[in-house]
Amino acid sequence: MKNTDRDRGGFMKKLVFMLMFFALITGCQKKAEEIKIGVAGPMTGDQAQFGMDELNAVKLAVEEWNAKGGLLGKKIVIIEGDDQADPKQAVTVAKWFATEKVAGVIGHYNSSCSIPASEVYNKAGIPQISHGSTNPTLTDRDYKNVSRVCGRDDQIARIAAEYALNILKVKNVVILHDKTTYGQGFADEAIKIIGDKANVLLFEGINTGEKDYTAIATKVHALAPDIIFFGGFFPEGGLIIKEYKGLGGKAPLIGGDGILNEELCKIAGPAAEDTLAVFGPDAAKLPDAKAFAGDYEKKYGKPGIFSFYAYDATNVLLTAIKTAGTVESAKVIDAIRAIEYNGVTGHIKFDAKGDPAKPPLVFWKVSGGSFKQVD
Repeated sequence: MKNTDRDRGGFMKKLVFMLMFFALITGCQKKAEEIKIGVAGPMTGDQAQFGMDELNAVKLAVEEWNAKGGLLGKKIVIIEGDDQADPKQAVTVAKWFATEKVAGVIGHYNSSCSIPASEVYNKAGIPQISHGSTNPTLTDRDYKNVSRVCGRDDQIARIAAEYALNILKVKNVVILHDKTTYGQGFADEAIKIIGDKANVLLFEGINTGEKDYTAIATKVHALAPDIIFFGGFFPEGGLIIKEYKGLGGKAPLIGGDGILNEELCKIAGPAAEDTLAVFGPDAAKLPDAKAFAGDYEKKYGKPGIFSFYAYDATNVLLTAIKTAGTVESAKVIDAIRAIEYNGVTGHIKFDAKGDPAKPPLVFWKVSGGSFKQVD
């Protein structure tokens, strides 16, 4: 081989090495110029609407921050995690977020996902702000890194039960739940409040994901309750209402935020009329939410109830990082707990557990084929 060929071969090897080196350096610099936040929720499956309502709201908030120069001089990047409303998958997502070194997490939506995932976040020191997990356990374990911008099941169930007892004057009730952390938590809290003030004719769990609830609908119809408490989500709730009312049942169903979705009205059809849900007020009607609702609708269509909460959770996290002046978790966590933020859902301030200090809760009722806030 000629020396020129040998020299050329050596030069090419050096060139390839240098290109790889510069690519590595450039990649590291790019990562150093980014701040990652994780967004976790059910992006696929029966509850995908909740997940997309969350994700789109986070995207909108991040786009607004990036348009103003980002955060701490860096671009904010979203890392999406689809937990599929499955606790095991939620833990997998949480571990992945930890390896990605996210500065904080928005989510999860389901309590059954948020609670096990929070174990991972707590060990990793990652701030977590849930926009929709309402089970009390999430914030009852003294995890300083965990907060939420929505109310708790014990608050929601208490209001639902007191309304049924004191306003509707019910005497005979049925309580159903979907066996999830969220659903059974709501049912357990409801029965505590009801106590011996009314006859609990049935307290029973159902299996999620089924397409036919005729058996339980028939059992409930035969008991002739005055009201049905339901701890669960809209896919199952909608079918139960449809099948129960189809048998001639008259009792209204009352639940929490899990059923507060227009899809329930589509599933149940006319049978959904008079269905009640307890959750926060219609943020779309709040003065500070109009701009967000308009911007969201232009990009993604009509925002869901939890879009507003996810948007606020994102802004709380990013504002806390800005206030802390760093992504160092301990300082960000302290900034979150100390924050007072005027969001689209109202004034946000956390108590010692990480719950909203004064969560506003109202009734929603299906009227004319859609949920409307009851004044």
